Amino acid sequence: MYLFAEFDDAANLLAANPDATTISIDEPGEIPKNRHSRLQEPGREEDDELLGTDDSDKTELLAGQKKSAPFWTFEYYQTFFDVDTYQVLDRIKGSVFPVPGKNFVRLYIRSNPDLYGPFWICATLVFTIAVSGNLSNFFIHLGKPTYHYVPEFRKVSIAATTIYAYAWLVPLALWGFLMWRNSKVMNIVSYSFLEIVCVYGYSLFIYIPTAILWIIPQKVVRWVLVMFSLCLSGSVLVMTFWPAVRDDNRRIALATVGTIVLLHALLAVGCLAYFFDAPELDFPAPIIPAHNGTAVITKSQ
Repeated sequence: MYLFAEFDDAANLLAANPDATTISIDEPGEIPKNRHSRLQEPGREEDDELLGTDDSDKTELLAGQKKSAPFWTFEYYQTFFDVDTYQVLDRIKGSVFPVPGKNFVRLYIRSNPDLYGPFWICATLVFTIAVSGNLSNFFIHLGKPTYHYVPEFRKVSIAATTIYAYAWLVPLALWGFLMWRNSKVMNIVSYSFLEIVCVYGYSLFIYIPTAILWIIPQKVVRWVLVMFSLCLSGSVLVMTFWPAVRDDNRRIALATVGTIVLLHALLAVGCLAYFFDAPELDFPAPIIPAHNGTAVITKSQ
């Protein structure tokens, strides 16, 4: 009754004074809520990148629900290659130009991890290392009369075994270790096996142009290039996996990150040493027949 009486009084006042202005009063609980959300906006951006948000968790849940096909069907593996060109290029750019303090998984991978980019990056790197290694060997011995160029096709198989073993076995071991430590320390960040493979695959892209530049027959230039590439790709791995182990024991966390960087450095240095800095072979000196029937052996310089 009081509510209707108030409406009648308001109607009478408006009828008596049509030019009067009206003021709408919102509920008192709405304004503090909006102000609180606005205050949180500047600080939420960093938390979203490192820890994720509820929206990202819902996206992951929906993505997991979509992958309901059995693992022996083609549709199950097709979801791992469901990525467009712009996403692949954006992830390649993020691996070549890492931003300090940015998590590669949260920023590029978490919404849709793929195997398309890592597979073709590894395949391109295999052929780049094999071809560049053959060309480097050719240019080093070019002009020597005792040298005959023979393509070394076995370098392709050796490079493929090395690159793909590193891109799959190391992420598998790291994923198993993180799962084991997650059972010991409950508050550490965990990544899926597909996300770790994706990070390692894209981190190898920088070695493709580096392998092409390794053709330059200057050891100083080669070692400068390998150190530069190692710093870029290694920083992507460190900034990605350090948040996953920083809440663990301090020694275990440092040892884990150190092992990741060490294995990454061994891959780069090993490829440079085997395919490009191989020791020169001692070719047999040519035998030139003399006019008097004797053979003269010339010593190559």
